[in-house]
Amino acid sequence: MAGSETRDRLTADVYDIPRRRAFVELGDDDLARLAALRPLAEAHIDRLVDDFYELLLGQPDTRRFFPDAHVIERVKRSQRAYFLGLFDGKVDEAYVDDRLRVGAVHERIGLAPKWYLGAYRRQLRLLLDLLFSGVPDPVEARAAFASLQKLVFFDMTLAIDAYIVARDDALERHQTALRELSTPVIRVHHGVLLLPLVGTVDSLRAEQVMDTVLVRIVEEQARVLILDIAGVPVVDTRVAEHLLQTTQAVRLLGCEAILTGISAHVARTLVQLGVEIATMPTRARLAEGIELALAIVGKRIAPAGAGAGSAAEHAGPDGAGRA
Repeated sequence: MAGSETRDRLTADVYDIPRRRAFVELGDDDLARLAALRPLAEAHIDRLVDDFYELLLGQPDTRRFFPDAHVIERVKRSQRAYFLGLFDGKVDEAYVDDRLRVGAVHERIGLAPKWYLGAYRRQLRLLLDLLFSGVPDPVEARAAFASLQKLVFFDMTLAIDAYIVARDDALERHQTALRELSTPVIRVHHGVLLLPLVGTVDSLRAEQVMDTVLVRIVEEQARVLILDIAGVPVVDTRVAEHLLQTTQAVRLLGCEAILTGISAHVARTLVQLGVEIATMPTRARLAEGIELALAIVGKRIAPAGAGAGSAAEHAGPDGAGRA
């Protein structure tokens, strides 16, 4: 079976078998013609597989996918089943699933389409030689090869579709992971969260930031969120609007937002752009923002030598205040 994610993404189009067959002009007569030739394929299957892997094992770019004899033997068995499947005379969901699995596996192991399509050229040449040497009537041999071409191209479209979807899924997972890593929400103290932003803030990332922050505020029952933008290289109107939208959403959850990391250059830019952030507490340095946040929740940072009577107000060993 094809991978569940790949199958789900492809179901609407790929499993419309009649429409896809019609586009490559693969008719029932083609399948019947190929089914009649299965004895010929069975008689020469071992030679077909060996000749096919002669190409793959002889090229450094594809040889690396077959590290030992055990792998070679396993893939040869799979290729044998694939060749004979071309002469089964039927194209159903099980057949489609098998071709989708081929494309998904190729993406997973890193076999690029250029090698996959190149291997299909070798496959077609081997099948052409088989038909013209094994079918006495040249006209019938030509008709059989035309039928075989239709089915092979039908297979190729399925495998390539599965490859593309599997690659898109992998890229999406990687991008999601990177966005999550670029949006770390840190618990500074009970009720206080810190979001240090680093890098460019575009619309997609701004949406990710807002979603992540709102979820963490609810989970932590936070009263204060510190947004530190010291690592954002450019703060323009668009970035400022994203920050304001985030802080507005934060306040709707009953959480105060503090903006830190504002340099002289950023302050001048915001004034020149006419961006209004007066409703948001701001501090130049993160340390100052943490002090303000702790004050909001009724805590303060005191010297380590302060009296034991005020211990409840001191920062703990990890820098976070104790309740």
